[in-house]
Amino acid sequence: MLFLLLPLLAVLPGGGNADGLKEPVSFHVIRIASFYNHSWKRNLISGYLGDLQTHTSDRNCNTIICLWPWSRGNFSNEEWKELEMLFHIRCDRFLEEMHRYSRELQFEYPFEIQWTGGCELHSGKFSGSFLRLAYQGSDFMSFQNNSWLPSPVAGNIAKRLCKVLNQNQHENDITHSLLSDTCPRFLLGLLDAGKAHLQRQVKPEAWLSRGLSPGPGRLQLVCHVSGFYPKPVWVMWMRGEQEQQGTQRGDILPSADGTWYLRATLEVAAGEAADLSCRVKHSSLEGQDIILYWEHHSSMGLIILAVIVPLLLLIGLALWFRKRCFR
Repeated sequence: MLFLLLPLLAVLPGGGNADGLKEPVSFHVIRIASFYNHSWKRNLISGYLGDLQTHTSDRNCNTIICLWPWSRGNFSNEEWKELEMLFHIRCDRFLEEMHRYSRELQFEYPFEIQWTGGCELHSGKFSGSFLRLAYQGSDFMSFQNNSWLPSPVAGNIAKRLCKVLNQNQHENDITHSLLSDTCPRFLLGLLDAGKAHLQRQVKPEAWLSRGLSPGPGRLQLVCHVSGFYPKPVWVMWMRGEQEQQGTQRGDILPSADGTWYLRATLEVAAGEAADLSCRVKHSSLEGQDIILYWEHHSSMGLIILAVIVPLLLLIGLALWFRKRCFR
């Protein structure tokens, strides 16, 4: 069925290479279609190169929106227009077909369909592809070995839909070709066009702060690390050269400029914080780790406090004298 094909993967042949990118890297498309009733629906589509979002679409699926100058890969303007036309047609068909199947398969409004599909390269070679569909947030079916298979937990509705889809082997062959041939070639072209951006090194910035008190006589120490690229980073609270196993790392979060942010926290007794430090390792630092000492942070806080308090007192006295003089 055409509505299940990957519109962003139906691209013209791309080229290029992945020199220098030795770790597994994937291109995948996430689609979320919400059906509130027979006429009211919402459709969200996003394309990702690894963790980096590279594409989105407008609400009506008329346009593929490139989020980076290199998101077209090596495509010409004519090729990209052809891709957008194909994307729009298949997007519309997807919505129409889902409304039709909602009656046949007894989907009850409102309902939501999510799917993700793409491919992965390792050392510049194709290492696998995937296409999975979920209904109401639960696994529903997947595409494997040139056919659709129902999820073991999906029930009879998934079995019925897979049976219908597998009757059209021609469409399954197209899906298989998109995943195993077109997607890897598109991914290689994307890596080649975005090489300068993807292989850049951006040094992190780091600073310390005090978090919410975890209890009487205890401190939460917070180490913030921001603005780094690529994503892999090592952050740990240390006592001398000893790693503090109580270090809690948050999720690595994206920033608007394509870099990353992370915070690492440690809870300690107030009297045990003096000789602790936060150490940051990142490829952009070339072995020159960032080390921030909590004792220096605390001392700086006392210095700032020592400056601000007298300054506030002087301002208060000046205002008081001014008020007395103008009575």
